[in-house]
Amino acid sequence: MAAHGIITADDLRQQVASDAVDTVLVCFPDMQGRLMGKRVTGRYFVDTVLEGTIEACDYLLAVDVDMTPLPGYTFASWDTGYGDMSLVPDLATLRRVPWIPKTALVLCDLVEEGGTAPIEVSPRQILRRQLARAAARGLTVKIGAELEFFLFKDTYAEAKAAGYKGLTPHSDWIEDYHILQTTRDEHIIRQIRNGMDAAGVPVEFSKGEAGYGQHEINLVYAEALEMADRHAIYKNGAKEIAAANDVAITFMAKWSMDDVGSSCHIHSSVWADEGHRSLALTDSGDPKELSATVRSWLGGLVAASRELSWLFAPNVNSYKRFMPDSWAPTAIAWGDDNRTCGLRIVGHGAHRRVESRIPGADVNPYLAYAGIVAAGLHGIENEIDPGPAFEGNAYEAPDVERIPSTLVEAIDLFEGSTIAREAFGDDVHHHLLNTARQEWLAANRTVTDWELMRGFERL
Repeated sequence: MAAHGIITADDLRQQVASDAVDTVLVCFPDMQGRLMGKRVTGRYFVDTVLEGTIEACDYLLAVDVDMTPLPGYTFASWDTGYGDMSLVPDLATLRRVPWIPKTALVLCDLVEEGGTAPIEVSPRQILRRQLARAAARGLTVKIGAELEFFLFKDTYAEAKAAGYKGLTPHSDWIEDYHILQTTRDEHIIRQIRNGMDAAGVPVEFSKGEAGYGQHEINLVYAEALEMADRHAIYKNGAKEIAAANDVAITFMAKWSMDDVGSSCHIHSSVWADEGHRSLALTDSGDPKELSATVRSWLGGLVAASRELSWLFAPNVNSYKRFMPDSWAPTAIAWGDDNRTCGLRIVGHGAHRRVESRIPGADVNPYLAYAGIVAAGLHGIENEIDPGPAFEGNAYEAPDVERIPSTLVEAIDLFEGSTIAREAFGDDVHHHLLNTARQEWLAANRTVTDWELMRGFERL
């Protein structure tokens, strides 16, 4: 059954004919997980793009967050001429965008220009390939994501003019689970919550989080590709709604060292019978017992999360979130409802699942989910046992593996990862690795305020 807000091609034709829709956002996710694409007039979309394609420059899969074309890619470069690729609308993603007048949105798969061969390095295709591996084993992977963000009273323009310093959080105090302060924020949060619901991105709830002006809006879990699409639409839409209300939000992993970070806890579960039968259940009657399949899935996450950590922490800033006693993990250990561990077993019955607390809110959902699936399948294929649950404070444990503390360490691990190379293939592995390396090179071309403060006079 389609989610509320999802429309069919026939619905769109009727809405364009009646002038209820005059614009269609034709989009795809880039390497940062942002929506790229074109605003297409409703009539042109219906007449030409709906059952066809539209083109975009392939450099969009080879740029950084500043839209600077990056060297080192084999897929696209100045030497290849930065040609076109074709966007094929996935009509299952067609929906209205209620916060923009007369607008619909569709997500696309990328193929070779004028052809049908998928662009293998495109994030949506990378996730599709991992889910196809799961499907070949009769498995459906479902994901739920908990995205945190900070809300500010400043507009985006004011924040930029101030160099993103001295901003005013929407709350003067930590509002974790507080109703009074979240009521004060409700005129913004309600628009995001209800707007997402109306756009086919079902929401469970919102709540205050553990920072000043920090919030979390939890989306209803879904099949992994559907969830990644919802995740991308949600992040883009939340910023658009904030901008329309003259406030700003950020999904940075760590916007300030004086406050907590923002996470994207990823809950994963495996199902059989085309997603209708949970594989979490056992016949023992012990509510704590994990099935053999789920135990192996967890074992894969324990074994692979360290070397795949770049997929969960893709930016220099990401690693500033991993601090002891900060609600962000530092240990790749698993526990039963233990928030000090990087991996946590939660839920009951058919909804018992693995929560990875490693990813930050800055992740590309398609790549992060692909990493979760690749790790879980590695565990199932090799029948990896995760060992006993960790008990106690994993921040202080001397004998557990640690999440990489820097992007450099994560790049080295990802480069040498046999799991990543075998799961993604050489071409995709190279593309992802170059993306990671270029992020580090860009950081090294920047003199920070911290360096100036420490060294201008005294060094």
